Amino acid sequence: MRKIKIGTRASKLALWQAEFISQKLKKKYPEIEIELVKIKTTGDKILDSPLAKIGGKGLFTKELEIKMSVGEIDLAVHSLKDVPTELPEEFKIAAITKRTQPFDAFVSNKFSSLDELPKNSVLGTSSLRRSAQILKIRPDLQIKNLRGNVETRLKKLDAGEFDAIILAAAGLERLGYSERITKILPEIIPAAGQGALAVEVCKNNFEVAELLKFLNDDKTFVEVNFEREFMRLIEGGCQIPAGIFSNVEGENIFVRAVISSLDGKNFVMREENFSIKNIEVSAKIFAEKMLNDGGREILKNIVILA
Repeated sequence: MRKIKIGTRASKLALWQAEFISQKLKKKYPEIEIELVKIKTTGDKILDSPLAKIGGKGLFTKELEIKMSVGEIDLAVHSLKDVPTELPEEFKIAAITKRTQPFDAFVSNKFSSLDELPKNSVLGTSSLRRSAQILKIRPDLQIKNLRGNVETRLKKLDAGEFDAIILAAAGLERLGYSERITKILPEIIPAAGQGALAVEVCKNNFEVAELLKFLNDDKTFVEVNFEREFMRLIEGGCQIPAGIFSNVEGENIFVRAVISSLDGKNFVMREENFSIKNIEVSAKIFAEKMLNDGGREILKNIVILA
């Protein structure tokens, strides 16, 4: 193979991610030419509505998958948190990179923390998961929808449209905006796979899949597989305020997760340790416990409200 075409969204963050994978490939295979192909997705075009109302995570992957299926690109690079837990039959994730900062960041020009925000402050986020957990802590805040790329969101904060905004810390760090992070929020349980990159290919593209194997990080792979299997089992996507984070230590995986109502008033939160030997079985046990503890009822009411 002499050339590989990498499909990517056109935002600065998406391009950073695609270039990161490109550089890794160039270093490993200097004889191969790499081309980045910019593709605009539905999620990039519709910026005036919350993701939950317009279809969720697949909005950022569908167009890239179409280009892969017709051979216009060989692979697609995504933030793993944007990838649906169930892919169309003809595609697969060939590699998951080592996870960087997994948590969300509180960003404000005036206030140092969520606790310091005055009553009725306006906080911006596009995520039901974030807004529900924040309302649990600060039910007095006004949560307003915030869409667009990282730069657009920061500009809206700087223009005074919000008192604070919540963003994935990994995205800010990758774009060189670490100084804009007011505070990391480990108390807000992140999205499945947050902080990791996914490289997607067509299942029948064995040659490219083989070339990508070296990118896979074993520890991250185990962690995010648990997280994504949990979300798949509870049928969680952008339409559901649920989060999960896991961390492998030795032969064990520590997991914590939340399923919440939209207003944060009703929620199920759980922490547990499992062996890493059978991740799928453990994820199923964990998901069933969360659903039986009240998660099923919460999710049923969210569907009614949607």
